[in-house]
Amino acid sequence: MKLKKFATQIDEKVLKELKNFAAASDRSISKVVTEAVAEYLQRVQLRPAFRSAMEEVLEDHAELLERLAK
Repeated sequence: MKLKKFATQIDEKVLKELKNFAAASDRSISKVVTEAVAEYLQRVQLRPAFRSAMEEVLEDHAELLERLAK
């Protein structure tokens, strides 16, 4: 993967949480941000009908999914 520098701004509280998370997970801030942005882009680019159906299933089975996650 070729890395490219870019500049942006972020809320101080979010940056502090990001730094703490990166350190706790033994990853760089760059790695965490890259993964988060990629996941976000994938999620928002799903077809609207599929997203709607997926959200409906998740809502309908939220209790079961929460129990399974434990």
